[in-house]
Amino acid sequence: VQLQASGGGLVQAGGSLRLSCAASARTFSRFASGWFRQARGKEREVVATISWNGGVTYYADSVKGRFTISRDNAKNAVYLQMSSLKPEDTAVYYCAASSGGLSTSLAEYGYWGQGTQVTVSS
Repeated sequence: VQLQASGGGLVQAGGSLRLSCAASARTFSRFASGWFRQARGKEREVVATISWNGGVTYYADSVKGRFTISRDNAKNAVYLQMSSLKPEDTAVYYCAASSGGLSTSLAEYGYWGQGTQVTVSS
């Protein structure tokens, strides 16, 4: 499965962005998916994850109530709607997929996109 993330950019604090992740294979619809981010000088961290059917989601405390993860299996895509953005949300955002089920552990995700930069100015 190949993943292609898009939708990043420069936005002012309080603004919104929608990230998209397109998958190359129909088997993606059976995989759990997630969004992760890595700020400069920091480790990659989980942002949000979603089960294969969209029925179960997880959010990091830092984004809960501001970000929404969703997926459209008919389009082999997963999305991250980000609102009320803060400067501390600045990072490279990666989408990933796991054939092993829903997890917040990076090690469980065997498929990764190339990342898209999100920069939030104050």
